Amino acid sequence: MQPTFADFSASPVNASNAGIRYRHCHEASSHLVMGADASTELDFEVDGQERIAEVTLKVTALVSKLGRSPGYAPVDVLVNGKALVQGFTVPGGGDLPQDNVFAVPGALLRPGTNTLEIRTAADARSMLWLHRVTLDSVYERGRSERAMAAEAARDTVFVYTTERRPPFTSSWRPGPRLLFHVDRGEQSLPAQLGWRGQDGAESAISFQSNMSDFHGHHRAADGTLAEFRGRVVERGPFPEGTEGVRVHRFLTEEGWGGGWHTSGELRLLVEDGSGRPVERVTWRDQRGNSGVAALRIAAGCPGAAADAPDVTEGARVVEVSDEYEEAGEVAENLLRDSRAKWLAGECEATVEFAFDRPTALTGYTLTSANDFPDRDPRDWTLSGSQDGNHWTELDSRTDESFTGRFESRRFRMGAATGAFSRYRLDITGNGGADEIQLSGVRFAGVAADHFSGYYQRYNEGPIGYRGTAVVSPDDSAERERNARLGAELEEAARSLAEAARSVGRLADLFRGR
Repeated sequence: MQPTFADFSASPVNASNAGIRYRHCHEASSHLVMGADASTELDFEVDGQERIAEVTLKVTALVSKLGRSPGYAPVDVLVNGKALVQGFTVPGGGDLPQDNVFAVPGALLRPGTNTLEIRTAADARSMLWLHRVTLDSVYERGRSERAMAAEAARDTVFVYTTERRPPFTSSWRPGPRLLFHVDRGEQSLPAQLGWRGQDGAESAISFQSNMSDFHGHHRAADGTLAEFRGRVVERGPFPEGTEGVRVHRFLTEEGWGGGWHTSGELRLLVEDGSGRPVERVTWRDQRGNSGVAALRIAAGCPGAAADAPDVTEGARVVEVSDEYEEAGEVAENLLRDSRAKWLAGECEATVEFAFDRPTALTGYTLTSANDFPDRDPRDWTLSGSQDGNHWTELDSRTDESFTGRFESRRFRMGAATGAFSRYRLDITGNGGADEIQLSGVRFAGVAADHFSGYYQRYNEGPIGYRGTAVVSPDDSAERERNARLGAELEEAARSLAEAARSVGRLADLFRGR
């Protein structure tokens, strides 16, 4: 049985394998309002080749109150005109939606189109608020809810208008818009969100399940408190709506079992109108998973600052084309604070460096060795890579020279390089000798954005969580678009395949007549 659902909390109503008809109903922001003697009908398809023993029907609804008293809106549930339940009263007294689960005998279903009807009593004195309806084979319970959640979770970029009011007052004042996007790739929308700006201001909010509204608090940088609420005005799939704003994208790792393990990409964006970057983001999603990310945002613009800090301490030698090990003249000497040197017994040589985390270089320094000026590098290229396999040329020099021994020459990068975890120095020419030598290599730049925190899956203990910035956000955004297009094409292919099977069965039926 196909996933069958109608989500009345979405606008417009989100439905799969369901055609919907109303009588005496109207749509509200997060539910369908049914008055007395109202009905909602869902037409859904059942494959004629399936033998369904039982279907699980879940109706999420509540009854509005009558003042301070519980409301009264009994309902009848019918399947293909036959009563499944009569005079049922949704419990809860109008506080929170309730999940009401019913077993539908397979004998009530028929091949092809079936109709589920939810009907309120003619003597109902309050409203039935219908939020969601799902139908699944008893052997695939929860399939429709998962499909519904995945559909809703495609829109992960939200814009809210906001209001604030001081405690113990009644007047709400307009606030700045809130734009946010939090996505770990788990297809689950946030239930709660908190953040702290670099100026010390902080906010914590909780969302309606359909993301239509939020409520929470805001503490300004000076400590002033305010109640905080908002209503959604825009939502869409990433990266739509994020043009011109900075989205933090991290390649993440989870710490468990005594080690760190790759765990995909985390995207964070919180723009609350303060003009200050966030330094901490906390969240809990609708599946009960939660996380905290304390951000370290690199200062400055790579390639712009002449006095960027020395970041050589984070580098190590990982590959070298040749070195004179017998004399201790190895490539590791390049990173040491000494006059020891690296000697390669060739007129061309390569040395590769790796950083603890992606680093954006603004410049580098080469120091000549103790003797034989004709061994000094004259022509070289510096390249960067994230994986050690694909390289990007960053700086190229020809016909350079050193005027003395142990002379340090600094070379600035011509433009912002982006952050790479590996750098390779390819020396392609020297002063004419058969060997190449250098006494030192230093790097200047800034470490990429990174974060540290924890993650906790529902009903499990917390684990370590950390990440470093994605090197090429534009490429990642393109990959996101391609992945989304691929998923949509895959869904279209499944629908076409299902339609083809239906046509085939219809053809068999006519041939049999």
